[in-house]
Amino acid sequence: MAAALVLGAVLEAGESYAADACYRDNAGRIITRRRPGAVEVPCPPPPKVDSTAEAGDTPPRESAVLQGMTNVLRGGPDAEVEVERVPPAYVSPIPRPGSADFVESMPIPDRWRIVDSLGYTERWWDPYNRNLLKADRPVHDDWFFNLGLTSDTTLEVRNVPTPVGASSTHDPGELDVFGQNDQSVLSQNLVAEFVYYKGDTVFKPPEYEFRFTPVFNFNRTVLDEIQGVNAAPGHGRTRSTGHVGIQAAFVDKHLRDVSERYDFDSVRVGIQPFSSDFRGFLFQDNQLGVRLFGNRDNNQWQYNLAWFRRIEKDTGSGLNDLGAPLRHDDVLVANLYRQDFPVQGYTSQATVVYNRNREGSAYYDSNDFQQRPAPLGRAAPRHYDVVYLGYNGDGHFGRINLTSSLYYALGRESPGTFVAADTDISALFAATELSMDFDWIRARFSLLYGSADKDPYDRKATGFDAILENPQFAGADTSYWIRQAVPLIGGGRVSLSGRNGVLNSLRSSKDEGQSNFTNPGILLAGVGADLDVLPTLRLSFNGNTLFFGDTAVLEAARNQAGIKKHIGYDLSAAATWRPLLSQNVVLRSSYAKLLSGKGFDALFPHSNPGYILINAVLTY
Repeated sequence: MAAALVLGAVLEAGESYAADACYRDNAGRIITRRRPGAVEVPCPPPPKVDSTAEAGDTPPRESAVLQGMTNVLRGGPDAEVEVERVPPAYVSPIPRPGSADFVESMPIPDRWRIVDSLGYTERWWDPYNRNLLKADRPVHDDWFFNLGLTSDTTLEVRNVPTPVGASSTHDPGELDVFGQNDQSVLSQNLVAEFVYYKGDTVFKPPEYEFRFTPVFNFNRTVLDEIQGVNAAPGHGRTRSTGHVGIQAAFVDKHLRDVSERYDFDSVRVGIQPFSSDFRGFLFQDNQLGVRLFGNRDNNQWQYNLAWFRRIEKDTGSGLNDLGAPLRHDDVLVANLYRQDFPVQGYTSQATVVYNRNREGSAYYDSNDFQQRPAPLGRAAPRHYDVVYLGYNGDGHFGRINLTSSLYYALGRESPGTFVAADTDISALFAATELSMDFDWIRARFSLLYGSADKDPYDRKATGFDAILENPQFAGADTSYWIRQAVPLIGGGRVSLSGRNGVLNSLRSSKDEGQSNFTNPGILLAGVGADLDVLPTLRLSFNGNTLFFGDTAVLEAARNQAGIKKHIGYDLSAAATWRPLLSQNVVLRSSYAKLLSGKGFDALFPHSNPGYILINAVLTY
């Protein structure tokens, strides 16, 4: 009988008895067992017998107690009593088809439309509650539509070194090459984003996605000097222009799922946003291309394989200009992300980017300024092939947040910027930012290096330049040096660093010019802090010190010896207010001042560089 107890299955009936339990052995017999001193306890009564039950029916767990009878233990403390075996009979909780209790299943509304029966109303202007225009329910079947509207208004008053000349000065008595530096810019962007997609995106990517994003821009620029808004002096000192740019127009097709966790492969074709790294150091833009992307191993691995053909930019707004022919400038990208490597909470990325440029003919922008080739050195048409090998990381090691980036550029350009022969490209870039949170304060330390070309007349180009940078680093656009394009003046109509760029690449334009690997390089070290003084208010402070890596290229371009390396101290402060505790209304103001060093003073004597910016973003 002991063997029967070991092999028997415990029969459950609600809570187990404290003193006794009912068992069934492999032969179907009921057995009771009681601890010493317990009184007789009956096994649970049998359930109601269903006359339609058939032999072999499987009992549900809650009906697994066999029919029983009163079981009495007599004898010693370990005695066991075998009782009469009762044939099984069970009540099935699921009616069989054809029985009186069987009802065919009835369809119910899906999980979006079932809300309609509860009396919820919709208001198309309310993005916070149920809204058909915000993809809260399908427009038909499982197709959704999402409408986004954004107004982005920027007013900027700045002091930037401005060139003058015999035909360009507003003051007839001005004989110097430097004129009045005051400038102002008003820019208004209205962004409309239309997204139409299919699929339940709560757990998996959409099966299809169609996205169209036009941007309507108006901008007005006022200078103190003529021939700054246009190459022709007759255009005066003010320029007002408008432009419509298509910043996204693509189709996204979900190719397949490769795991039960919806790891996937997708392809995207058309004008689309893309960033080659976490902070926009190398290539961040909205360009025409084809991109294959996906993930593996529960999203621990992500990959991108992409090709882009660059679109010309509108000079005044910086938006895509589809009215101009495509550039002969191709970007091919392959990168791989690994989450939680080398430690949990840190993401590593390995990337290879190839830039092939064949823009050998002259190109003038809409203001009649020459953009390609840049009026620097020999100013001869050129083309280049450059491969960027990079590692990027972003995440945290314990309490310390870390962003890092490392690129090595190698390739060949024909001809060089200052020499007629072909030159070999070999340049290095590195950047890192450490930060730590102390309650409502985040403190930052930034360090950035872009290699310089020490000899512009040899056959090596060792100054690092990006494809199209947009760095979110060291204060980003609150920094004077990153925000403003400072013209070289006297060495050609090129800028030391481009607008919204940190590299001293001596390009005619970051948007419309070519990369230039014969440049003075840069070294930046900075500290900063973000203070969340209120849930709706953030104050940001940043201070950078900047240096040229080497001034040999500047001295050759300006025909000026003895230029020092120190650019100056870049100090900035910003306030960001979100009155609705969301991104629907964001108001920002910033102020930046460059305390010029000996290098900057040698290039631009008696300057007073600085700027004030006010920005309002309203989003639906």
